[in-house]
Amino acid sequence: MSDAGNEIQVDAPVEVEAKEAPKGQLSLEDALQQVLKNALVHDGLARGLRECAKALDKRQAHLCVLVDTCTEAEYIKLIEALCADHNINLIKVSDAKVLGTWAGLCKIDREGNARKVVGCSCVVVKEYGVESEGLHVVLDYFKNR
Repeated sequence: MSDAGNEIQVDAPVEVEAKEAPKGQLSLEDALQQVLKNALVHDGLARGLRECAKALDKRQAHLCVLVDTCTEAEYIKLIEALCADHNINLIKVSDAKVLGTWAGLCKIDREGNARKVVGCSCVVVKEYGVESEGLHVVLDYFKNR
């Protein structure tokens, strides 16, 4: 199978930036962190390429979070194509260690600090869990995009 002529148009992925939110409202980054935490508690996260690709292909995903700094171009191309093909919202974050912390791929010490953080390149939310303010902020962001 050749790459010539098989170009898939992908909407411009969203870049998450730490911006100051108005008082009483979550920033997009904080809202995304809250959504991932709730999904993790309710066993609604798929982490890593294999789990994410399976969830995206089965159309079980509601939201996909991908890291910008991934070294494998094929990895990014696959995830973006699956998201575009199945109309799944895609957000890009800047750091794999931060995404790994948000996805629960770390140990928490007694003081509540993350230790032994494992980087993660892709996370898919299959089930949001509880309805939260963070979920509303993320969904409103995609609605107004």
